[in-house]
Amino acid sequence: MKVLVTGTDGYIGVVLAPALLERGHDVVGLDTGFFRDGWLYRAGNAKSPPCLNKDTRQVTVEDLRGFDAVVHLAELSNDPLGQLSTDVTLDINYKGSVGLASKCKAAGVPRFVYSSSCSVYGVGSEEYKTEESPTNPQTAYSNCKVLVERALSEMADDGFSPTCLRNATAYGPSPRMRFDLVLNNLCGWAWTTRQIRMTSDGTPWRPLIHVLDLCEAIACALEAPLDAVHNQVFNVGDNHENYRVREIAEIVSHVFAGCELMLGTSQGDNRSYRVSFDRIHSKLSGFRCRRTAKEGAIELRELFDRIQMARDTFESRAFTRLRQLEYLIKTNQIDNRFFWR
Repeated sequence: MKVLVTGTDGYIGVVLAPALLERGHDVVGLDTGFFRDGWLYRAGNAKSPPCLNKDTRQVTVEDLRGFDAVVHLAELSNDPLGQLSTDVTLDINYKGSVGLASKCKAAGVPRFVYSSSCSVYGVGSEEYKTEESPTNPQTAYSNCKVLVERALSEMADDGFSPTCLRNATAYGPSPRMRFDLVLNNLCGWAWTTRQIRMTSDGTPWRPLIHVLDLCEAIACALEAPLDAVHNQVFNVGDNHENYRVREIAEIVSHVFAGCELMLGTSQGDNRSYRVSFDRIHSKLSGFRCRRTAKEGAIELRELFDRIQMARDTFESRAFTRLRQLEYLIKTNQIDNRFFWR
């Protein structure tokens, strides 16, 4: 297929695009470039696709003609960043994403794979959340995910097949690294300070998924028969990869031996969700999670050792979404609607 991937200069996109190329797809990237300052390591001989330097809000119908599918990753990612500007988050993550999907439909693009999030479940009990469970978004970021999912479902017809992937929290090495993701963050603290710092008491639940397994899920959704993914929602992860945050910290403490583990309080972030991934494993042929959180932590430890990662690298604004956007605003490189000046 000829596939457009938005957000190819992001944490997932920079890994996904080469993976799709390796599977034989004709890939074109699209990215506005907010996070190009962050490059942690070279990824060998991984292929890179041509890339359109464009904001998703400025994409035209003509830009989209001739594509067989669009994979949409390019939104303001994670909850703290969404709180930086609720209006801009709504503009980019909701209006921008729905606008892009509408243009895809007008251009005759038959498949649209949307990167949603398990954070739509918000606050839950010990019960596993399925795709039929009520959503309970707690932030502007997750609320926009719910709104986009609903809009895509309403747009679905015989000529336009959206698929929504509610991803677990990603982890693992990526050249465009993110250290604002829980396992990556704890591994970074462990390596650079010999301490594992937690802001919570560790009781909330989080499902995790390795970035390569997430890319596999996207590829399987693209390659599945249309009737298997048409207007469908899938939780993306594995039942065995649901953890309490303190369990993630304990995994990191075992991999990074000799670190001090420090717990926070129960106040603050109340998001907690334990998720069932039965549907994707039964409905999406070929998909399975091949990696565990412990294996991801070992990969990160080996990477940090190989590149001799220093503390100032770990703490660089370029690897934390909120800090990078705040820097671009402060230095007057983007305006109050996050367009480049």
